Order: sequence, then structure tokens, then C-alpha cells
Amino acid sequence: MIVWLNGTHGAGKTTTSPFVQQLLPDSRVFDAEKVSVTLMDITPGLPATDNFQHWPPWRPLVVETARHVLDYTGGTLVIPMTVLVEQYWREISTGLAQHGIPVRHFVLHTDQDTLRRRIDGDTVMGPSTFRLAYLEPYAEAARTWLHRDAEVVDTTHLTPVEAAQRIAESVQR
Repeated sequence: MIVWLNGTHGAGKTTTSPFVQQLLPDSRVFDAEKVSVTLMDITPGLPATDNFQHWPPWRPLVVETARHVLDYTGGTLVIPMTVLVEQYWREISTGLAQHGIPVRHFVLHTDQDTLRRRIDGDTVMGPSTFRLAYLEPYAEAARTWLHRDAEVVDTTHLTPVEAAQRIAESVQR
């Protein structure tokens, strides 16, 4: 099984994922962004883009990597990864379904003011114009498809541990 933690940058996906992993037996965290590192290392480089998810190979490589890891290890993969383009989510979720891999899709949601405070006050990554630039695309995805297609966990007033507990309880039901 895959537990996909979606949501915009600053909602708590990366921080919450190890706590989810600790609560789900036989689970591992898979950072799908690492697939992009391989694509970025290709020389000469792939066509310029402002988001590696726009590279057509990224999506099927995420599917195949997850599939092969699950074939090797079994259990559950917890994947903290923002996917705001519906077509990209469909490609990934359909690809996983074609391999018989069940996906529990969660969106970690936080109100815009809290997101801005978290991003501006991030002591690890520092303030990020990149992360702030995704607030409106996230809001649009939330309005049009994302909140309809996933279980929403509002992290505005939750700690990462509390969010993880809600996710793990939902998965275990």
C-alpha cells in the first residue's frame, strides 16, 4: 500500500511522514522528489522547466520506483509529495492501480495565513519564494479537484504527531 501525503509546501508533509511511518507497521518513507535528482543529473540537461514534475519521465519513474521498492520490501510506502496538477496525479494513481497497488491519498491542508507564517519562519529551509509561489496553485487545486479526491487533514492547529495519528488511524480502519 501507498500512503500519499499531498498538500502544498509548508503544510507539514515532510515533517509528518516519519511519524506516520513510525505508526504504520512495516512501512518506509519514500521521497519521490529524489527521482527528480536523477533526471536533473542527465547531461546535457533535460529541457528547462520551473518544476521537475513537468518532465514526462518523472511520473512513470515514480510509479516504477515505488512498485519495485514495494515488490522488494512489501509493506507500506509513505510518500510525502506535492502533486497539484490533476493530470499528473491521474497518471501516478492510475499507474499504481495498474500494478495493483492500493493508494490512500491524504491532503495536509493549512490555511493560507498559517502557511505563510510557516514558510517565512522555516528555520531549516529559510523563507522561500518558491514555496510561496505554490500557495495559489494549491488553492486552485483544492477548489477544483484535490480536496474531492483525497482525505483532507487540516494541520492548521495540529502538531505533526497529531496529524500522523489521524492518518494512521484512518489507514488502519
